[in-house]
Amino acid sequence: MKNLLLFALVLPFFALAFVAAPNNQNPAVKKIHWYTWEEMTAANAKNPKPIFVDVYTEWCGWCKKMDRSTFQDPKVVKTLTEDFYAVKLDAEQKETILFKGTEFKFVGGRRGHNELAASLLDGRLSFPTTVLLTANYERIILSPGFKNAKNLMQELNFVTSKEYLKETK
Repeated sequence: MKNLLLFALVLPFFALAFVAAPNNQNPAVKKIHWYTWEEMTAANAKNPKPIFVDVYTEWCGWCKKMDRSTFQDPKVVKTLTEDFYAVKLDAEQKETILFKGTEFKFVGGRRGHNELAASLLDGRLSFPTTVLLTANYERIILSPGFKNAKNLMQELNFVTSKEYLKETK
């Protein structure tokens, strides 16, 4: 009887703790809307804003790590969603991309690449690489390598604060 009474007294506390526990599977948690290159150019024509390009490959481990960590950070998600057009560009994409009247095609053999990726990265194909562009497609930052949320936010804030405009060329 004593155990039953103790169970009856403790059960509501467990139930309350379960209900009050944070729900990490909350569908209301925002995620980055990743645009294709074509979707971004159409949206940017109507409402210009800076462009964030994540140049990646399917086989890149550090790219996947950024997807699982950096691109899940709430500050990164908020900034990329509100202040940028975020584009995921597979550097080995086989489909042709039409941009400003130029066709960017897949070139090379088994380990080929899309010409747009090579153009954005000045031919230095290293993954992951993030590229930040103005709304007029002028490059602000070319930044190779994995970035944690803190380091990426520094680059994003550099663009949103327009600090890059103060630098001399």
